[in-house]
Amino acid sequence: MKKVLIVFALLATNATFAQNDSQEEKQNTTITWSGYVEAYYAYDFNIPSHHNRPGFIYSHNRQNEFNLNLGFLKGSYTGEKVRASLALSAGTYMSANYSAEPDVLKNIYEASAGIKLSRNKSLWLDAGIFTSHIGFESAVSKDCPTLTRSMSAESSPYYQAGVKLTFITENEKWLFSGLALNGWQRIKRVDGNSLMSWGTQIQYKPSDKVLLNYSTFIGTDKPDSARLTRAFHNIYGIVGLNDKITLTLGFDIGAEQKTVSGNGTNTWYSPVSILKYTISSKWAIAVRGEHYSDKSQVIIATGSANGFQTTGYSVNVDYAPVKNALIRLEGRTLHSKDAIFEKKDGAGNNTTFITFSIAVSLQ
Repeated sequence: MKKVLIVFALLATNATFAQNDSQEEKQNTTITWSGYVEAYYAYDFNIPSHHNRPGFIYSHNRQNEFNLNLGFLKGSYTGEKVRASLALSAGTYMSANYSAEPDVLKNIYEASAGIKLSRNKSLWLDAGIFTSHIGFESAVSKDCPTLTRSMSAESSPYYQAGVKLTFITENEKWLFSGLALNGWQRIKRVDGNSLMSWGTQIQYKPSDKVLLNYSTFIGTDKPDSARLTRAFHNIYGIVGLNDKITLTLGFDIGAEQKTVSGNGTNTWYSPVSILKYTISSKWAIAVRGEHYSDKSQVIIATGSANGFQTTGYSVNVDYAPVKNALIRLEGRTLHSKDAIFEKKDGAGNNTTFITFSIAVSLQ
């Protein structure tokens, strides 16, 4: 009888500990809802016969009409050992970027689940659909220094599907990530492609005013019968020069095999610089200079003699009437070596357009 009482006492003690752990875990668990809506109007002075911006533009890509660029509703679950998120979305950004995905996936902005692999370290394994590890710009325009996306952002992945392992140091200055991916901005892998693609990311934050990043991608976006290996490097730095001025410098460079046998590579590159001046808590301006060179038309096909070689400039003015809303106006011009931009009476080397947007974050 005494032994039985001891066993029951031990079971009760373990149950109490388990209950306490469960209660503690519940206390550290949060479920949050957030959302984002951005409406816009763009006008192209070339007055193309259709309402589409050039084919290499995927955000704010409709002209001379009021439209929704991006709207999503997101639910997030965060616990001590697990986390998950799901965001359903709509807008012209989704229509342009997800056109190759199956219908059931065309409106999935984000869907991922993660588990913490270390009790005391920030080491997470996440799988699903998530934002790209490449670039300083995202689909959420409100979080970017300019209203429209740079050519480098438009021509590299916005989203990815796969699995990623992320480690953040205790002082939160370093981030290291390794990724196994379905492809170059792919949820559904290309038919006939049996190989996984891979990515890495290293990020360093020595202070609140400096962020340095180096991301890579290596893989193929073609079936095995026409396999061309692609290697891509994304480097950028964001530096707060003072309390009002922020400088962003980025450089992308990629190379892809010319033939299946691997005889030589085609290379493309893109530098970009953005200077943002915060006038006050409500007003800010930003200027951008950028260039994109893809002579071999690996990423942007033009069918012209010199391929895609384009330089651009833009300036935008931002007004934030409240903390979670942003009203923006941007003027932008692009100049190409070849006449690749549609005009009312043919094609030209230049395109100039203005974009207006209202973005509201819901949280």
